[in-house]
Amino acid sequence: MAERPHPAAAPAIDLAAQVDAKARRKLRSRRRDRAGVWFGLGMMGMIGWSVVVPTLIGAALGRWLDTHYPGTHPWTLALLMAGLVLGCFNAWYWVRKEDQAMAKDATDAKDAQGGNDDDER
Repeated sequence: MAERPHPAAAPAIDLAAQVDAKARRKLRSRRRDRAGVWFGLGMMGMIGWSVVVPTLIGAALGRWLDTHYPGTHPWTLALLMAGLVLGCFNAWYWVRKEDQAMAKDATDAKDAQGGNDDDER
């Protein structure tokens, strides 16, 4: 003879699933709140500095090489461009990394919501 589950066990499991879904939603919301205006401004600043710093270092190094080791080709322009290219690759890396993190959060949110539509209560 098969044993039947206790009638109170099913609502307890359902309640646990609802509490878990609400807790996940609340944590996701808290993470998303931080990605507001200040996050965007911070990202712009970080991208700007990641381009400017290598460019200025390249220009300064090129200027130093031009004054100490003069030659037929200007080092300042060459190293300024090298720093600019390096800075652009650096900025591209950070933007790509943040985009992947946001896409992962969106996918996780969609997966968490797709399981149970009754969680919105």
